[in-house]
Amino acid sequence: MSIEARPESASAPNVNAAQSSLDTAAARNLATTTKSAPQMAGISSRWLLRMLPWVEVTAGTYRVNRRLTYAAGDGKVTFVKTGSHVRVIPAELRELALLRSFEDEGVLAALADKFTQREFAPGELLAEASHPVDTLFLLAHGKVEQLAEGEFGEQNRLGVLANGAHLGEHGLLSAEASWEFTARAATTTTVLALSRQDFQSLADQSPTLRAHVEAYRAIPRQRVNKRGEAAIELASGHKGEAELPSTFVDYELAPREYELSVAQTVLRVHSRVADLYNEPMNQIEEQLKLTIQALRERQEHELINNPDFGLLHAADYDQRLQPHAGPPLPDDLDELISRRRGTRFLLAHPRTIAAIGREWTRKGLYPNTVEVHGSTVPAWRDVPILSCNKIPISQARTSSIIAVRTGEDNQGVIGLRQTGIPDEYEPGLNVRFMGLSEKAIISYLVSAYYSAAVLVPDALGILENVNIANWRD
Repeated sequence: MSIEARPESASAPNVNAAQSSLDTAAARNLATTTKSAPQMAGISSRWLLRMLPWVEVTAGTYRVNRRLTYAAGDGKVTFVKTGSHVRVIPAELRELALLRSFEDEGVLAALADKFTQREFAPGELLAEASHPVDTLFLLAHGKVEQLAEGEFGEQNRLGVLANGAHLGEHGLLSAEASWEFTARAATTTTVLALSRQDFQSLADQSPTLRAHVEAYRAIPRQRVNKRGEAAIELASGHKGEAELPSTFVDYELAPREYELSVAQTVLRVHSRVADLYNEPMNQIEEQLKLTIQALRERQEHELINNPDFGLLHAADYDQRLQPHAGPPLPDDLDELISRRRGTRFLLAHPRTIAAIGREWTRKGLYPNTVEVHGSTVPAWRDVPILSCNKIPISQARTSSIIAVRTGEDNQGVIGLRQTGIPDEYEPGLNVRFMGLSEKAIISYLVSAYYSAAVLVPDALGILENVNIANWRD
């Protein structure tokens, strides 16, 4: 047997010193190690999953039936929003002076289909003064500033257009029309655009539209309630045998349906690990626990950010607010809460909550705290402010604060899931054995089924573009 010579070093043990006790490295071979279960740094509080009331969806689909909403005559155009896709309600085109009293529903639907969705970043121009007007813009979301050059060359701010407004309507009638002001996006803005060429093409094909354009007239306002729903005719305060009005409650003809979404992964464990290394902890169980934690994190991320049903995309446009000065001021929180009855909680990124705290301190306010599920959390007006690290923060260090009313009985936001599925491990989550491969690898399919629904628009509100990097003295 040959023995390799090792170079001497300052850290080498002194071979001449006699060892008087057992070395710890050798002792560990005979000792039972006290160990923890596998840990995971990616686990968050997941307040949204804990606070949402979960409704059983036995058929995999949940339909939200609503009363027909149609706001006509108020000068503001109403849109249908499905996820991130926006479409103008054809009948709402009558809000344009040009199309008031136009009765051909088929032509209105065809005209609505010709609008294209466009996005503008803050500072981008929609139109420039003195340039030809060749496009009609319907403002679905955001703010647009109207700017004009003053008498001495200064730039004057004429006003701000917000959700539901429109500009460029006169350009559909005349190729000679020009913009009287510059339109600039003040925030991230979503518009639906219709070119004069597309409008004229449809008018050439439709005798009814062509005749109407030549002599359009205004129509009286349709009676609606403050929520934009068709009014229910009632009588009150009358005496004697007064003739009572007749009425009915109309419903949406195409209600929104939510299908359960899924988050899945395949967990693989070698059979040798499962056979030989299962004491004192079951290897498959520990692998499964961490995998489920990751799936639940993804589930909450989707409930916030999914373009079809995520809360950031599901909020109605008239329930989206902009902060007054950038940072999350107490006045902004008051306005956000006041937009709905019974706000159950506010949801914000931890860094946004820190920014809220800075504004409180700056103003000398010391809000109270409340206890939620055994944890003490900050609150404003007794509405708990819960952390959610799934709410994104932009490169400009802005984020959003979400206000939620929950519950099916309260016409709020609800979570959707189906329990009792095959091989269920947790409610709405199952683990299915997929077999053993030729390489002795055991596979398990882990699936979580979920979605969320907003029953009425005012159940969900968002304070957008909150500046969380505004450090002031």
